[in-house]
Amino acid sequence: MKSFKYNYIFLAFLVLSFSSCAKMLIPLEKGGKTKSKYDAFTFNELYVEAVKQKLLGNGGDALKYLEQCIKINPESDAAYYQMAQIVIASGDIKNGKLYTSKALAINQENIWYLTMLAGLYYQEKNIDSSIIFYEKAVKFFPEKENLQLTLGNLYSENKNFNKANSIFETFDNKYGVNEKSTLASVRNLISEGKYDDAMIKIQLLLKEYPDEIIYNSILADIYRGKGDNIKAQDVYNRLLERNPGDPQVQLSLCDFLLTEKRYNDLFMLLNTLVLNNKVELEDKISLMARIVDSPDFNKELKEKFIISLMILEANYKNDNIVPLLRPELMIKENKLIDASIRLEEIIAANPENYYAWEKLLIVYLQLKDYDKLLTKGEECATKFNTSFPAKLLYANAALERGKYSLALDELRKGEILAAGNREFIVQVLTMRADIYYRMKDYMKAFETFKTAIQTDNDDLTVINNYAYYLAEQNTNLKEAEEMAKRVIDKEKGNTTFLDTYGWVLYKRGKLKEAARIMESVISTGNKTDAVWYEHYGYILKKQKKCDEAVKNWNIALKIDSTKKELLKEIENCGK
Repeated sequence: MKSFKYNYIFLAFLVLSFSSCAKMLIPLEKGGKTKSKYDAFTFNELYVEAVKQKLLGNGGDALKYLEQCIKINPESDAAYYQMAQIVIASGDIKNGKLYTSKALAINQENIWYLTMLAGLYYQEKNIDSSIIFYEKAVKFFPEKENLQLTLGNLYSENKNFNKANSIFETFDNKYGVNEKSTLASVRNLISEGKYDDAMIKIQLLLKEYPDEIIYNSILADIYRGKGDNIKAQDVYNRLLERNPGDPQVQLSLCDFLLTEKRYNDLFMLLNTLVLNNKVELEDKISLMARIVDSPDFNKELKEKFIISLMILEANYKNDNIVPLLRPELMIKENKLIDASIRLEEIIAANPENYYAWEKLLIVYLQLKDYDKLLTKGEECATKFNTSFPAKLLYANAALERGKYSLALDELRKGEILAAGNREFIVQVLTMRADIYYRMKDYMKAFETFKTAIQTDNDDLTVINNYAYYLAEQNTNLKEAEEMAKRVIDKEKGNTTFLDTYGWVLYKRGKLKEAARIMESVISTGNKTDAVWYEHYGYILKKQKKCDEAVKNWNIALKIDSTKKELLKEIENCGK
C-alpha cells in the first residue's frame, strides 16, 4: 500500500492567527440597504435572534436565521455581512469572500465591506486584489487618512514603490516629518534598496527624537542593508549602553545577531533577555522559535541554547507553550524518539497541556508508531473531546491498525466538530475514502473521493490520491491521467505527485514516459522511498528489462523489508 501525504490541519506551533473580523467592531445595522418592501417586523426578529446566536457562539444556528432573513429581504447587505463574519471565524475564507462580495454588491460604498474583503484577499496573499478594494475605499472615503496609509504600505509590499512613495510624500509635505508617513516612507525606501535616501529620512526623524529606539534600530537595519555591519553593531551597542534593560533593544540586538549568525554573541545576551521581565513572553517564545528553526550552530553552542530553554521553562512553569520548545528542537534534529520521551514527561507533569498532547500524537505519526498513537490517541480524543485534530489522529491510528469501524466512528465525530470548515471536511472525506478503499469497498471509496473533490476542487492531495487509487484498480485510467497531470502541473517537483503520475502512465501503457518520470523522481536526491523503486521495477519489467527491474526491487526491499511480495516478482522475473 502506498503511503499518502495527508495535509491535516493542525494547530500551528507557536503561532496564533486571528481572522480579520476579530479585530473589527461595527455598528449593528439591522436590515441594511434595501430597495424593495419586505416584512420588516419578521425580518428584524430573525435578525436580532441571529446576532444573539452569533454572540453566544452558535454560528450554525445564526446562519440558519440569517438565511431566512435573506429570503425575506434578498437585498440586506447587513445579513450577508453577518454571515461573512460567522464563516470567517470558522476559517471558511472562500464563503467569507462570497458573502462579503454579496454585501458589497448591494452597498458598494460601505467601508466595512471594502476593508474586510481587502483583508480576506490579503490573508490569501492576493495583494493585487487587496489593493483594488483599498483603492475603492480611498476613493469613497478620501478623508480617512489611515486608509491611504494602509494603501501605501500595500503598494510598498507589492513592490509598487513609486505609488507608495507618492502617498507617503503627500503626508510628509502636509505634516512635515512625522512618525506615521515618514517612517513608512523609510521602510518603503529600504524595501526598494534605496538605502542612501532612507538614511536621509531616518536622520530627520533621529534629529527630532535621537533616543527613539525604533528609529535607531532602523538606522542599524540601513547600515546592514548597505553591508556595513560594523556601524550597525555600533548603533546596537550605543542603544544597549543607554538602555541596558530595554526589551526592544535586547530583542533587536538578538535579532541582528541571529540574522548575522553571530551565535557566540547571541548566546551571551540570550539569558539576559530570558530573565528580563520587561520582555513579553510572546517575544521570547518568538525569538526562541526562530533559533530552533536555524540550528546550524555547533554542539557547544547548542548546549548553551538548551540551557537557555531550560531557564525559560523554570521561569514560566505554568505556561503550556514554553516547554514545547525543547522537543521542537529535537524534532528539527530528527530525534523523534527523544522528542516523544520529553513530550511524555511534559504531559505527565501537566496532563491538561493540550498542545503537548497534539505534538506527541504527531510525533508518533511521524515515527509510524501506530500502537502508541492508538493508545494515546484514544486518551487524548477522550480527554479533549472537542479537538478535531485529536479525533483525526486517533482515526489515523485506527486506520493503520485495521480497526476500520473505530476509524469511521471517530471521523463521524470529527465531521461534527468540523462545523462546516471546508478544509477540515475535506480531511475527513479523504481519510474516509482511504478506509473504504482498504475495506475493498471501492464504489464507496470513489464516491467519497468525488465528494471531497466537489468540496474543494483545488486540493491537490485529494486529487492525487483519487488518481492513484483509480490506477490501482485499472479503472477510468484516462480520467486518472488527466487528474495526475493537473496535479503535477500545479505543483512541479513534488515527488509524491510525480510518482503517482508515473504509475498512472504505466497503467496506461505509456512506458517510456512513465520510466522517464520515475527516473526523474529517483534522481532528485530527496529522501528515498521504497515505492519509487518498486514502481520503477514494474515499469522496467514491462519493458522486458528484467535485470534492471530486479536491481530496483532489491533496493526497495533494502529500504522496506516488509515488501515480501517483491521476492516472488524477483524470482519470476529471473525465470
